[in-house]
Amino acid sequence: MTQQGVRWSADQVLALAPDAASRKAGSKLGTAGPWSQAGSSDEGAVWGLCKGSGSRPYQTVVDMADAAGPAYKCSCPSRKFPCKHALGLLLLWSAGQDAVPAGTAPDWAEQWIAGRRKRTAEKRAAGAAGAASGFADPQAARRRAERRAERITAGVTELEQRLADLLRGGLAQAEQAGYGLWEETAARMVDAQAPGLAARVRELGAIPSSGPGWPVRLLEECALLHLLDEGWLRREQLPEELAATVRSRVGLPGSADGPPVRDHWLVLAQYDTADAKLTTRRIWLYGTGTGRTALVLAYGAAGRAPEPALPVGLVLDADVAAYPGAGRLRVALGEQYGPPAPTRTRPPGVTTAEAVARYGEALREDPWLESVPVTLRAAVPVPDGDSWQLADADADTAMPLTPAARARPGLWRLIALSGGAPVTVFGECGHRGFTPLTAWPQHEAPAVTLC
Repeated sequence: MTQQGVRWSADQVLALAPDAASRKAGSKLGTAGPWSQAGSSDEGAVWGLCKGSGSRPYQTVVDMADAAGPAYKCSCPSRKFPCKHALGLLLLWSAGQDAVPAGTAPDWAEQWIAGRRKRTAEKRAAGAAGAASGFADPQAARRRAERRAERITAGVTELEQRLADLLRGGLAQAEQAGYGLWEETAARMVDAQAPGLAARVRELGAIPSSGPGWPVRLLEECALLHLLDEGWLRREQLPEELAATVRSRVGLPGSADGPPVRDHWLVLAQYDTADAKLTTRRIWLYGTGTGRTALVLAYGAAGRAPEPALPVGLVLDADVAAYPGAGRLRVALGEQYGPPAPTRTRPPGVTTAEAVARYGEALREDPWLESVPVTLRAAVPVPDGDSWQLADADADTAMPLTPAARARPGLWRLIALSGGAPVTVFGECGHRGFTPLTAWPQHEAPAVTLC
């Protein structure tokens, strides 16, 4: 339950915005001017009327009591969730009791809140009943799995032949053939029900003519793809954890089969990536009791934000269960014992040298791993020619930032936050460098999102 005396910060509210335009528009509505009859309840509801261009104000209500993140309702025609009015209302609410006082919800807000909470309870009850009613025919499931494995094996065999043809003819032909060669090969992997292989093949197609040294990068990626193919063909001979990693990398779905672990999970970072068909949300969590870092993946159709939405800097009392695979970083959220709440907790950090060593150790268990989650305890952003790096304040070492990180506005936010002093930075450390996602100044202060 969201307590009235503990309100989110403006940064935590703006982290909910579906895009930069909504963040900018919501910020303009975060003052008392356009709002009337704004109020909040001890049960975690916030409501208000926002003056718009029409004769009637927009009715906006947010339910903060859901453990999976806020839910929104607004009478405006926007198809974004949350819309700019919901963001503005939450920004006003974050300003304190004087801006949005405690009160009784009006009928239009109360009806939506009560109806939504009733539907949520019914959905949970139906899910529990479905889980208790039994399982699908195990023999039928086994036959389906065997048929899919046969298709994947056929696809892997074909892919190995194509890689051999590429290397036999020379990498120069990859530049001449263009992207069509790779897209056709990726389509064949989709037909083989191996979406993980299809994604890696498409990545190969972007390497030729991508700048100096592209043949070396293409050869490296071909080697990793060959290693994955061989891992699939010899999966029965691999240790169980590595075999599970191979199945996951190929694209076979898995289920969270690890025992539930209850902890107070600090939300370290949340960001979305999108392609033409799918939006993927990555949420990094840190167990304040277990000291464990975990990843929640959520998916939504293109143009739709996935759920849940867990703003950075909040802590969630919940169970998580791990998926199979090396490291078991990915988890599924289980039972949640309350909505996310603000906290001053931050994860312990390591040096840049220790971060690189951690990535190297992880590669032994998962050679296809792009990066690992790492918190640097005392990093200073410093220029490195035309680029930037994070220098260790306590040692003569530094780590370059990834090209993606250098292109984001979050880099300048990090530089401004540091001002030349050490900061604590959480991000992803990999072979391309470090991507900062969240930072904390050395003194007691809320987290600042960088993604």
